[in-house]
Amino acid sequence: MHSLLNYRTNRRVLISTLALLPALSGPLLTVKASAQTTPSGNPLPSWNDSAPKQAILDFVRATTDPASPNHVPPEDRIAVFDQDGTLWVEHPMYTQVMYCLERVPAVTAGKPALKDAEPFKTVLSGDREAIAKLSMRDLEEILAATLTGMSVDEFDAEAKKWLETARHPRWKRPYTELVYQPMLEVLRFLRDNGYKTYIVTGGGQDFVRVYAEQVYGIPPEQVVGSAGGTKYGYGNDGKPFLTKEPKLILNDNDAGKPEGIHLMIGRRPYAAFGNSTGDREMLEWTGAGAGARLKMLVLHDDDAREYAYGPAQGLPDSKVGTFTSALYDEAKKDGWSVISMKNDWKRIFAFQ
Repeated sequence: MHSLLNYRTNRRVLISTLALLPALSGPLLTVKASAQTTPSGNPLPSWNDSAPKQAILDFVRATTDPASPNHVPPEDRIAVFDQDGTLWVEHPMYTQVMYCLERVPAVTAGKPALKDAEPFKTVLSGDREAIAKLSMRDLEEILAATLTGMSVDEFDAEAKKWLETARHPRWKRPYTELVYQPMLEVLRFLRDNGYKTYIVTGGGQDFVRVYAEQVYGIPPEQVVGSAGGTKYGYGNDGKPFLTKEPKLILNDNDAGKPEGIHLMIGRRPYAAFGNSTGDREMLEWTGAGAGARLKMLVLHDDDAREYAYGPAQGLPDSKVGTFTSALYDEAKKDGWSVISMKNDWKRIFAFQ
């Protein structure tokens, strides 16, 4: 996912994301999406018996067998996963973008003068076309107002509150029910074999940390995302707190992903999963290491059960989760596995 906090270096992506607003309708909830019980002898029951499933099984076998030339010591078993479009739904818009826009009424309620000031007046109007035409400076004001200026505890509470009421416009379900069941199985299978699993996302690190442990079994300290600055201070009661500031520390997208992995994890992954051009460098860097390495990309080619977009393989173009033909060609050339949602997954969500 493209950074939601990168106000200046990732402007084009955020503007194009806002352009999708006319496609949205209705309010946007989270409830824990539990992985299903694994049948004996089949650690990946939601996968068809095709090449990607076999690649996962072969990789785990090769890297965990002490007699294998590709054996990986337990301390080095690191697997990284992009979130949006890799672990859960990212269309028609990234979840955190919706959070920012839907937080505007609450922000303006606390600061009434903003109600008649732009860009907040436009967002409050609900006019999708007008919102889509907001300038980058307008968007920066919205992001700053909704993601910063509060303590980290206040942000966590607000994000949790929003997730409890927000529902996806298509399925009318909590976002955490829209986690890909096959990927939950991969996370569990890797952990069962000694791998430590990390989320490496362009999304806001603090936002993902709110629900990652409940939804994915990944604790906050194993979430690497785009990160803003904080400032230490004291309240009137003398107790210390951290305030979120509009200062970008890490843009965890594109080349920022391997940079963030090095900064936050300190070990090169042996397995990496993504779905878009924003994950290219993470898979390249993973593959540059010695020994067996697993590199996988999810291709959204199932508009009946989820969405279909690329433009790789002749699929519709998309500004959210773009999977280009060039990325597809690189994957094929370098031996990365491309997972077809349509052909490789028996089901996409636990409720199917």
